Amino acid sequence: MIVFDENIERYWINLIQNLGYPSISIAGMFPGISDRQVVEIVKSHEGLLITEDKDFGELIFAHGFTRVSVIFLRYDQPQYHQIEKSLLKCVKDHFDNPTKMFIIISKTKIREISL
Repeated sequence: MIVFDENIERYWINLIQNLGYPSISIAGMFPGISDRQVVEIVKSHEGLLITEDKDFGELIFAHGFTRVSVIFLRYDQPQYHQIEKSLLKCVKDHFDNPTKMFIIISKTKIREISL
C-alpha cells in the first residue's frame, strides 16, 4: 500500500494510482493528522510513504520509527520530469522486493538508506 502524505501533489497521486498501485491519500482521508499518526497508518498497512516533508527523516532517524519505508521527494516544483522516472523505479522496486528503506529522490540522484 502506498500512502501519500498530505503535501503530495495530485500529479504524483494520479500517476501512481493510474498504474494500479494500491494507495491512500492522507489529504483525502485523514486531513490534518500528525506526522506520527501518518507513520502509524503506514506501519499498519505495511506501506510505503511518499512525502515531501523532511520531518519524516527526523522521525525515522532520531525517534526510531524504523518499521516503515519512506520515499522523500526533492525537486523543483512543478518540474515533475526531473524525478518522475526515479520515483516510478523506486515504487516498482519496493513492490517487487519490499524492504524497509528511507529513499531520497532528487533531480540528480537516488539515495537509499536501509532501516
